[in-house]
Amino acid sequence: MHPKLKKRLKLIIPLLIGFFFVLISLYRFEAEERQLIWSNIKQANLFWVFVSVALGLCSHLSRAYRWQFLLQPLGVKPRFINSFFSVMFAYLANLGVPRSGEVLRGATLANYEDVKFEQAFGTIITERVIDFLMLLLIVGVTILYQADLILDFFEKKSINPLFTLIILGVLILLILLGVKLFSRSQQPLILKIKQFLEGVVQGMKTVLKMKNSLLFIIHTFLIWVLYIAMFVVVKYSIPGTSDVHLSVLLVAFVFGSFAMSITNGGIGIYPLTIGATIAGFGGDAVAGESFGWIVWTAQTLLVIVVGSLSALLMPIVNKD
Repeated sequence: MHPKLKKRLKLIIPLLIGFFFVLISLYRFEAEERQLIWSNIKQANLFWVFVSVALGLCSHLSRAYRWQFLLQPLGVKPRFINSFFSVMFAYLANLGVPRSGEVLRGATLANYEDVKFEQAFGTIITERVIDFLMLLLIVGVTILYQADLILDFFEKKSINPLFTLIILGVLILLILLGVKLFSRSQQPLILKIKQFLEGVVQGMKTVLKMKNSLLFIIHTFLIWVLYIAMFVVVKYSIPGTSDVHLSVLLVAFVFGSFAMSITNGGIGIYPLTIGATIAGFGGDAVAGESFGWIVWTAQTLLVIVVGSLSALLMPIVNKD
């Protein structure tokens, strides 16, 4: 496949998937229900929406500050403003091409600070691993908090959790086997990739050499508390979700977090997932979908505005 065509497909396919889910979201309801969703969004209590946006911005600031702890063992002390701008610019890029932001974030910081790209990228990979573990922790807490509710949901939807875990285990074994075969290869291209990965691993190992590990842990928990808070407070913005239980919202938060990576910024599939989850646990489907669209729209606009400003201001801030 031609490289340019491949690059365009990477951009177009996630967008098409996103718009497909937007259509599903719109047309799975009757005309009156679609009108009610639109009415809920227009009449949402903006106070709680702005509270959600403020909490989201605080989480991004905390993430930028936490990143500096991972960079310090590399002998790098980046300006906080550069760390924050790089983070927000990366989020903006993810709206265009999913998962491209991680690469752009490392490249942006390397352009303005004295750090190698592969090392910066390694610290970002470390962040992602830690954030995934935090998400798994939230999943575990949610299961313990409402085990009966979740198991009942699995039973109604004919989902076998044990079968899902077996598939996950097989995939992990296949990945480990692939890594072992890769490490033994002596092909020139593979050797170049290994050299790059060594720099990435060097960046990842900084988590073991941090001087401020306690602050790093505090900010890690703070980021995810803010994520959950910015999600939960939106329930007060419309009448139909104000009485939805926290346990249901935690499940919706987890499912929504996984859905975000499927399309560009979760377009289409994120509100659909939130609405379906709330409805699946006995909530109102129309209100749940409205809730999902409000959360997604508010946080996406935050990324677009602050991410665009970051891209514009970074060269000016670093003009010297």
